Amino acid sequence: MKIENILIDLDGTLTDPKLGITTCIRYAMRKLGRPLADEVDLDWCIGPPLKASLAKLLQLDDDTFNIDQLAEQALVLYRERFGTIGLFENEVYPEVAETLEKLQQQGYRLYVATAKPTIYAEQILVHFDLAKYFKKIYGSELTGERTNKTELIAYLLEREQLDAQASVMIGDREFDICGAHQNDVKSIAVSYGYGIASELQNAQPMTIIDSFGYILTTIDQILNKQ
Repeated sequence: MKIENILIDLDGTLTDPKLGITTCIRYAMRKLGRPLADEVDLDWCIGPPLKASLAKLLQLDDDTFNIDQLAEQALVLYRERFGTIGLFENEVYPEVAETLEKLQQQGYRLYVATAKPTIYAEQILVHFDLAKYFKKIYGSELTGERTNKTELIAYLLEREQLDAQASVMIGDREFDICGAHQNDVKSIAVSYGYGIASELQNAQPMTIIDSFGYILTTIDQILNKQ
């Protein structure tokens, strides 16, 4: 069956959000009285559900505080800055706009599937003039619903009445690829985002591409010829 629907991750796939996300994490941790040293690497926080990443950063040596409550406080503080400044500290990857335009012109139905809250994803894509290429933007809720990619993809497929066999998920982390597998959706990983090589290989996407522009030929030459 030929591909008709293309589901695309946002962070690390369409845009590079590193500056905004890491700055807002440091802001939240500082406001909590738990500042992070400059050398602490936060790249691994880009992609997975944010509250879980904040919880890992807040791991404590004793039981004085409830880690889940602290992570929730950190998330509120993160959004305090991200919702007005951090979401625009972002950069579109090369070839994204022109590739999305070509895919749209060729009749593919394009959807965003991101763990980021929909309210932020929509603002980012409008700001960078990318929203016009997508039929709909699917993300999580501020309450935490659908931060899991398996649940998000299932929700998207159901709401849009899409055939999983005619769909492909494109993303930079194992969560994107595993979420696709769990929903019988084909998958393409991009190597330029925040998933390390071993992570992507272990997730077993159908193929790994080095540039967003390779999507066109990848779908035609690999997925549509199976």
